[in-house]
Amino acid sequence: MCHTIGGGVLVGPDLRGVAERRSEGWIVSFVQHSQELVKAGDPDAAALFEEFKIVMPDQPLPEDEILALIEYISTAGPTGGASSGPAEVIEAATEEQVLLGQELFQGTTRLANSGPACNSCHEVRNDAVIGGGILGPDLTTVISRLSARGVRAILARPPYPVMRRAYLNSALTEEEATALVGFLQQADADQALYQPREYGIKLFFAGIAGTALLLLLYTLIWRGRSKGSVNQAIFDRQVRST
Repeated sequence: MCHTIGGGVLVGPDLRGVAERRSEGWIVSFVQHSQELVKAGDPDAAALFEEFKIVMPDQPLPEDEILALIEYISTAGPTGGASSGPAEVIEAATEEQVLLGQELFQGTTRLANSGPACNSCHEVRNDAVIGGGILGPDLTTVISRLSARGVRAILARPPYPVMRRAYLNSALTEEEATALVGFLQQADADQALYQPREYGIKLFFAGIAGTALLLLLYTLIWRGRSKGSVNQAIFDRQVRST
């Protein structure tokens, strides 16, 4: 779930009143091919992408079905019979849940359905976890950007093609999703305490130190090696024997 109808912003914007804000033709085009509108320079599409930083997957729906959805959204709400109601409230995670989320994130505890660990694609700036991958975005402030409810919705039903494929047959359990959201909430709250990791300069000096250590080791191992020419020693013996 990426949207609500009157329940506030989730992963994407609240859809209540969308028919008043946008024309039907624009909504149909955006639902079917959102990034085409963004790349074409449509100001409304570009503004939405800039605000939410998320690509809305193209929906291969015929126009009549999209128009039916628009009508449904227009009639949903407190005055209609199809209100989505407020989104689920995410309660504060316990210390045990946060610790479990940390372990699940970095893979020290396996996911129940054998899905990949989060840090295979993502990183979080936190001294308690090792560095992660760069295939996906940094998740340090993901709660501030998308809200806990939004992140929970993404974990339940990933909208991104790569993530959706990775967890196609390895969905997270409710307990795992709660723990991961709790860990990310804490990481977001504590992110000001941590400095960005500068691996480049550290790896450079580590390489120099490692090279120096290897050269010293080779010197000690080969300390007793023959230093002169073998042929010269044979020649000198022959000269002395004549």
